Amino acid sequence: MKVTGTALPFLPLYRRLLPSRLAGLSLALLKATALELAILAGHLLLYPSGITQERRTTPALPSPDTTQLPTETSPPVVLLHGFIDNRSVFVLLRRNLAQHGRHQVESLNYSPLTCDIRTAAELLDRHIEGICERTGSRQVDVVGHSLGGLIARYYVQRLGGDHRVRTLVTLGTPHSGTSVVPLANAHPIVRQMRPGSPILEELARPAPGCRTHFVSFWSDLDHLMDPLETACIDHPDLLAQNVRVSGVGHLALPVHPAVAAGIRQALDATRTGAATVAAADGMTVA
Repeated sequence: MKVTGTALPFLPLYRRLLPSRLAGLSLALLKATALELAILAGHLLLYPSGITQERRTTPALPSPDTTQLPTETSPPVVLLHGFIDNRSVFVLLRRNLAQHGRHQVESLNYSPLTCDIRTAAELLDRHIEGICERTGSRQVDVVGHSLGGLIARYYVQRLGGDHRVRTLVTLGTPHSGTSVVPLANAHPIVRQMRPGSPILEELARPAPGCRTHFVSFWSDLDHLMDPLETACIDHPDLLAQNVRVSGVGHLALPVHPAVAAGIRQALDATRTGAATVAAADGMTVA
């Protein structure tokens, strides 16, 4: 999957000044950084709109005299944001999902003061039980960005959430821990995202019979994943697929339309055990 854009006017000169391979890598990094900055600016404008928890609605029940048509088979989708963020990060993804038939989409805000992944996972548990009660659905799909993916994975593996979560899609989630920004260790939840933390050791334990299908999108230009491959899921008991995304950074993963298409494909894929998301070499966003 490849998306092309309009070249900047100085790029031909830029390519001449650097060796071809270095220029290609630096050009991709330059474009990804510019996109990250643009997304950050837009997200800061939208951030206040996502501070409050969204209103929950209950689907209207049909009249007993009304002939009922077959209902949508796709389960509701739950969106879970990352560290020090809120549901506004999913504005574009939510619209994209709705345009392609996913009308039951809900976002969960957890407090930026949350200091424990376990506590946030328990909140997610209650939230998903409420969704299933309101919608009558037996299962949900979950999309988690960054820390949100780790919270959802803890819920699935350690709190028995695999009976509720059909598919868990993670975007730039430090499944094996990230070493970026050592000074951030002052925050307890950042320490839980470090390699070798007790939380990550829990997630590395055996998980026989886990029923959830995992799809992890990771980027080769993700500045918050150190090492980059930490955003991949590597667990012998989990049905997991890792999808490499080239050309975008951490903030772009829940925003870019090419990634959104991959997310839709992951949510719609049949559980055959075969790799069904994107091509074997991942997706390139140029």
